[in-house]
Amino acid sequence: MLIVTIFWTISFGLAVILFSPFDYKKGRILGFIVKYWAKTIFKTMNINVRVIGLDKLDRNADYIFAPNHASSLDIPLILGFLPFWIVPISKIELKWIPFLGWAMQAAGHVFVDRRDHEKAMLSIAKIKNSLLKNPRSILIFPEGSRTNDGKVNQFKTGGLSIGISTKISIVPVAIEGTFDSLSKHSKKFVNKLLTINIGSPVDTRKYSLDDRKNLAIIVNSEVKKLKNELN
Repeated sequence: MLIVTIFWTISFGLAVILFSPFDYKKGRILGFIVKYWAKTIFKTMNINVRVIGLDKLDRNADYIFAPNHASSLDIPLILGFLPFWIVPISKIELKWIPFLGWAMQAAGHVFVDRRDHEKAMLSIAKIKNSLLKNPRSILIFPEGSRTNDGKVNQFKTGGLSIGISTKISIVPVAIEGTFDSLSKHSKKFVNKLLTINIGSPVDTRKYSLDDRKNLAIIVNSEVKKLKNELN
């Protein structure tokens, strides 16, 4: 898995860097290259992926996708198999990984320094402005980090507050199979069926920033329900 990921990351990373000067659509073309990078990794490893609930979404709309976070497989899984231009909010450490980080920067991905609260809040403010100027879907993991036991942990409010500020609907998403396939502390990849279960979008126009904790509870509850549907 590691060898396959490194090979395709270098290959597609170079493609993103080469095409970045010609991407006049503000990252959309590069976003599709990243999508095929992710999908190619799964296809090469012969990993089966099942997506449920796409009919609940408008293919022409932008969303904030908010799944549970169980594995390092979660990001490429969402990027590769949801038919939207999606930009993940990533931890700052990924920004400096050769080829992967360079490609992510060229494709307009956004980074948050979770170790510094002030910088994290500044990054979120920049993300809000960027989404208003250049609409696109984003991927956040409201838990903040990968689970240690496979259970869905409490959701934080920072990333979800972007939905309130931009009025972009939040989509609860349950990911199943990635924890058993490659958990946080595992050094061994196990080929499992991976499932993305998509919930109905949560309309953020009815919420204010004062309601963000309640919104986090609602989205967390929906993700847990979606995950229980798969067990």
